[in-house]
Amino acid sequence: MIYLIRHGLDDESRIGGWSDVSLTKEGIKEVEKAKKYIIDNLSFERIISSDVKTAKETSKIINKNLNKKISYTKKLREQSKGKYNGVKKEDLDKNDYFLGNIKIYDKYPEGESLLDLYYKVENLLKNINKWDNTLLVTHRGVINMFYYLLNNEKLDMNKKRFNVDHASIHKLDLKNMTIERIY
Repeated sequence: MIYLIRHGLDDESRIGGWSDVSLTKEGIKEVEKAKKYIIDNLSFERIISSDVKTAKETSKIINKNLNKKISYTKKLREQSKGKYNGVKKEDLDKNDYFLGNIKIYDKYPEGESLLDLYYKVENLLKNINKWDNTLLVTHRGVINMFYYLLNNEKLDMNKKRFNVDHASIHKLDLKNMTIERIY
């Protein structure tokens, strides 16, 4: 079994992606609540985390007193927003194309499209068996892509479609190739 957790809340006044922002106080509390659920209900051997700051902070909070091995990887990173990573939304023109109705194939300047993320996670899914019995600490976009792929749904721009909230936990059943939210 593989478990996935989305990092806790960060500064949502900034564009996400590969931004170098920390969890907020509320985000830390969310992760601590999720950790209680993890301790009471889940069993896994190790933690593999995105190497983006919010995920690294989340993995360290979860691992405090669990003493699991943590590995960090680029493979679990969110979609790169390129030049937009970490930029304050208020600093952009309100009519900026990348704040509006972009499409799945639109690449951020020096970044990726949502379709690029989809293909990255599709490739990851082909080799995910090696991560069995693991907690993956990652981002909404990555977890969403698992839902699209495993439910054979057409990719769209609806970020909230699969209820991947901050610090939510999802179970990826490798035997049946299914995913579901469990916390």
